[in-house]
Amino acid sequence: MDLWANLAVGFEAALTWSNLLYCLIGVTLGTLVGVLPGLGPVATIAMLLPITYGLSPAEALIMLAGIYYGAQYGGSTTAILVNLPGESSSVVTCLDGHAMARQGRAGVALGIAAIGSFVAGSLAILLVAAASTPLAEFALSFGPADYFSLMLLGLVAAVVLAQGDLLKALAMALLGLLLGLVGVDVNSGEERFTFGLQQLADGISFVVISMGIFGIGEIIANLERDESRSPLSRQLGRLLPTRDDYRRAWKPVLRGAGLGSLLGILPGGGAMLSSFASYLVEKRLARDPERFGQGAIEGVAGPEAANNAGAQTSFIPLLVMGLPSNAVMALMVGAMMIHGIVPGPQVMGERPELFWGLIVSMWVGNVLLLLLNLPLVGIWVRLLAVPYRLLYPAILLFCCIGVYSVNNSLFDVLLTVLFGLLGYLLIKLRCEPAPLLLGFILGPLMEEHLRRAMLLSRGDPSVFVTRPLSLTLLLLTLGLVLILCLPRLRATRQAAFSED
Repeated sequence: MDLWANLAVGFEAALTWSNLLYCLIGVTLGTLVGVLPGLGPVATIAMLLPITYGLSPAEALIMLAGIYYGAQYGGSTTAILVNLPGESSSVVTCLDGHAMARQGRAGVALGIAAIGSFVAGSLAILLVAAASTPLAEFALSFGPADYFSLMLLGLVAAVVLAQGDLLKALAMALLGLLLGLVGVDVNSGEERFTFGLQQLADGISFVVISMGIFGIGEIIANLERDESRSPLSRQLGRLLPTRDDYRRAWKPVLRGAGLGSLLGILPGGGAMLSSFASYLVEKRLARDPERFGQGAIEGVAGPEAANNAGAQTSFIPLLVMGLPSNAVMALMVGAMMIHGIVPGPQVMGERPELFWGLIVSMWVGNVLLLLLNLPLVGIWVRLLAVPYRLLYPAILLFCCIGVYSVNNSLFDVLLTVLFGLLGYLLIKLRCEPAPLLLGFILGPLMEEHLRRAMLLSRGDPSVFVTRPLSLTLLLLTLGLVLILCLPRLRATRQAAFSED
């Protein structure tokens, strides 16, 4: 089946009324959480996981995906108007976007952000569609040893690319691995880390840990922050950029699309790393770099294109190999498992309407976002006046009801609160929680493939180095660790994540 036939299957699945409705709901919620600082797509998807039980797999994944890339659009609104990024990937947009707003060009900044995001997202979706089939065929040749080495590489790369201190990121990944071991061992039947509690015999629920750390933890942290946010002006001016603005912006948009598409595939990469890298590239290539930070439209167009492209291509490792590249993709793995779908290359062959329907729905979602963000920008501006103190009680109640509805268990609600306190503690200690969630998801999978590889090799550990693919992945992992020990590279990494 060629690419065009696959896309035809995808359009047929994505353009059903139910899938279109949930795509619209997803991108609208994504724009909303992007506009309202303090929530973000990770917490929102974590809170909505229980709702997906009542949806079909396609409807659930299309809606959750829409929330993720929709938040990249919405985050630019607060970054430009209030100098407050609604989403972490919009931090860089504050620099020149808010400067343009102070110059009376807020509408142009919002317009080029929406147009650039649409163009970059469309190009990235074409890349996802073109790369999926050959990569899935390649992934089918993976054995248990290869999968273990691939997941180890992904986990190490996620630690390297995490924000903040490396040791803290490593500690978070190890904590996630330990939490993934809680429960009854499938092979021996022995209980591990249950402390005699029968409620932990089946392990810690994915909904509990994700909603606690990313939902309740974020709510507690946001209550400490100053919520004064008043846009500079209700008058946005013209939305469509001028011919000179297009002339300055089209190259940064294309460069941002290419850079974001590549960096989005990396474990731990995604939208945020893409936007930072795009801004640094545009500033380096500019003839007059002193304009950056003073309202350069290239400083808005490039990062906004990059973060949306990175958000789209971060689905490639998930869809093709079942490997989550960031916290949002880990939540998507959880959503797939809730519906009995094992992530990996077999999904393309067994559920082509789901696989290609999700890919096509991302392009449909980008069209809907363009329609939502340009004509309705005034509505999103008015939402900035909603005090956070009016939002968090409803969010907290929604979290508790969602967790309880999964297993009708009060213990799960109490455990969610405990993980919420842990999430708040991690925020205060400046520990990036994303590696924890990746470790929690990948830990049991790594253990399963490790045991399977050892069983097939009759206990011979050399199977991990005698298979060429596994050896290559292990050498890449080792190289990543050794390179990271270089002081110059560590300094460069710290400078990249502290760019402000």
